[in-house]
Amino acid sequence: MHTGAILVVEDNEFISEPLEALLELDGHRVTVVGNGRLAIDILQKQEFDLILLDIMMPEVDGYQVLAWLKQNDHLRHIPVIMMTAVNEINSVIKCIEMGATDYLFKPFNAVLLNARIQSSLEKKSWRDQERAYIKQLRQEQIKSDDLLANILPHAIINQLKQDQHHVVSRFDSATVMFANIVGFMQISRQFPPQDFVQLLNEVFSLFDELTEQYQVEKIKTIGSQYMVVSGAPDPHPHHAATIADMALAMRQQLKQLSRTNSMSLTLRIGISTGPLTAGVIGTQKLTYDLWGDTVNTASRMESTGLPDTIQTTASTYNHLHKQYSFVNRGQIPVKGKGYMQTYLLQGKL
Repeated sequence: MHTGAILVVEDNEFISEPLEALLELDGHRVTVVGNGRLAIDILQKQEFDLILLDIMMPEVDGYQVLAWLKQNDHLRHIPVIMMTAVNEINSVIKCIEMGATDYLFKPFNAVLLNARIQSSLEKKSWRDQERAYIKQLRQEQIKSDDLLANILPHAIINQLKQDQHHVVSRFDSATVMFANIVGFMQISRQFPPQDFVQLLNEVFSLFDELTEQYQVEKIKTIGSQYMVVSGAPDPHPHHAATIADMALAMRQQLKQLSRTNSMSLTLRIGISTGPLTAGVIGTQKLTYDLWGDTVNTASRMESTGLPDTIQTTASTYNHLHKQYSFVNRGQIPVKGKGYMQTYLLQGKL
């Protein structure tokens, strides 16, 4: 047998008092109010599992209370059994159309009343379980979406949700940056493994905040190397400047962190601008990755760079030299590329 908190809205004490006693005898927690206005007031303060609602009442009648309930997103799920001495089919139809759960004519048959109450409470119990299950599913979906957003770009997530497999796109112009902590292996030997991982996490967390600030896409970390791109998967015309600003900020942030921890941490940063291919391939452990000569060249700019410098290709320099200051490093040997003209980014003009 289902029991619950029941609100009785009835202005006739000769009906409400015996009804209250009958319901309490069945184990229900009963609250009685004498008009519709008081019903609306108490419904905003207390929770109920069922409402027995008289129709004919002064000031605010049962129809008005029912309409108010069904317009309230927090209360519309409460089952309502309408009570009236008016034995008219039109009244029954009106109440059902407005969202009433059931309808009872006065005077009540105790057995029928109990059956209607039990049916309504049972339906509410199932609906409550369903609503709780749906809420849990939504929360799990939010967690899943948040986790996926930390792995893949939003644009790629949307494409995958549309059942697009092998999401790969070509970009005519984007800028790729590789940043690496100089002397990573030597530094790692100075710390216990747990402490060093914590330090690396602190450094990369600073960089992650900068990816949010400059709205660039973090691709991955490899050991002490940090890789980002601007202009993919969301193309925009100022990708080179965005990466330049982030590179300068990364270098400054790492210097501040070094001073705070009385350490000597420096970055070697490489940047290249040009066409590339980007996307997600495979079906397991999905990652968003980049391919092409621009990517390989950015990696070479980092590996052939000097400590505490930001080395760029001529293509990046051509995008930025009117707004940023550079030092011409000249021709340097680059594995797989021969000799290349490179520049060292200094700052904004």
